[in-house]
Amino acid sequence: MAGEFSGVSHHGIGPEEAGQRLDNYLARLLRGVPRSMIYRIMRRGEVRVNGCRAAPSQKLVAGDTVRIPPVRVSEGPVTIPSSNLALVQDLASRILFENDLLLVVDKPAGLAAHGGSGIEFGLIESLRALRPGAPFLELAHRLDRETSGCLIVAKRRSALRALHEQFRERVVRKRYLTLVRGDWDRRDTLVEAPLLRNELRSGERMVVVDRRQGQPAATGFDVVERLRGATLLAALPHTGRTHQIRVHCAYLGHPVGGDRKYGDDAFNAELSGLGLSRMFLHAQRIAFTDPDSGAALKVEAPLPAALVDLVGRLRG
Repeated sequence: MAGEFSGVSHHGIGPEEAGQRLDNYLARLLRGVPRSMIYRIMRRGEVRVNGCRAAPSQKLVAGDTVRIPPVRVSEGPVTIPSSNLALVQDLASRILFENDLLLVVDKPAGLAAHGGSGIEFGLIESLRALRPGAPFLELAHRLDRETSGCLIVAKRRSALRALHEQFRERVVRKRYLTLVRGDWDRRDTLVEAPLLRNELRSGERMVVVDRRQGQPAATGFDVVERLRGATLLAALPHTGRTHQIRVHCAYLGHPVGGDRKYGDDAFNAELSGLGLSRMFLHAQRIAFTDPDSGAALKVEAPLPAALVDLVGRLRG
């Protein structure tokens, strides 16, 4: 069964809906509508905020009016694409922590955090399909598609706002594990290199170090273990720029293993020969404050078996 909005509809944004991205608001409102269609009607200018065209990333504020064209909305359960079925079914066993306000999931590599251009089904859509009765599920932050590890999902709008505030105030602390090419200099404990995000004609995002136009970006690094031709590092981002860890590592001449965008082809080929089939970047730990109790929370995701195995091979 499917329904359709009768003609153009206008939706007022109240205090409980303020602060969210336009694309996420539409995805919740238009349940059953593929993300690809939602982005299509935004590109065409059929979605308006206060009478103006709006980008998917625009944050809504209380008092905004969102114009939505007529679209067909599925009234049945969400159908999980067969290509995502195994990953989606596995998510239930990947919940690392959960309370009334939020959950932390160990996102697998290869599953996007959310649907978007060319991706109709991501982790958040998967969780909503697994929990059809949940009134609210929204990402508090994001991880790259090929990055695994800790990802926070808010279960209430009040929790989402509180978590966003913690990210803005840098209360949240994240620790990643990554494998990079070569012998990392222990003196490089902090990389401060401004980053500029470029959008290519293909729509692909590329980030470069640009000391004139880039936004401030800082990443702390600690050597965990030196291996054959590589170094296992702990990366602690002080800021949250797109592709920050990957670009900072490549900038110092130590690209992340398996990184097809900023990495080294020869190094990637060597690791592939040892069994690596993904990027070696894992969000191992996230620490933050419980929005309700104020208690300090720290959640860890174990290093995936395939990455543990690779480290073992490089010790030989």
